[in-house]
Amino acid sequence: QVQLVESGGGLVQAGGSLLLSCAASGRTMSSYAWFRQAPGKEREFVAVVSLSGGITRYADSVKGRFTISRDNAKNTVFLQMNSLKPEDTAVYYCAGGSRWLETRPDQYNYWGQGTQVTVSA
Repeated sequence: QVQLVESGGGLVQAGGSLLLSCAASGRTMSSYAWFRQAPGKEREFVAVVSLSGGITRYADSVKGRFTISRDNAKNTVFLQMNSLKPEDTAVYYCAGGSRWLETRPDQYNYWGQGTQVTVSA
């Protein structure tokens, strides 16, 4: 069984930064990803990182501002978010899956409970 626990969300002004963490327990997954869901919208892909941490993919909306990374020794995945915008406001979810670098939420088997990120104008 895999458990994922996110932390690091909060309220920040536009232009600010936040670091999200996802602590994973159980077996190591091939890919870990971050998704987000704003009120009234579908869950959308944000970023994904490979097993080694050497390959990453990002949604166009966050490229150049967000960085995903993983520390396999600590079984933790991070999402560094810089230059935050009000449209980044959402609940952010960590997900783990056995397929490589998937961007579709239905390809992930394990999910955290989510952490709220609110960016004020």
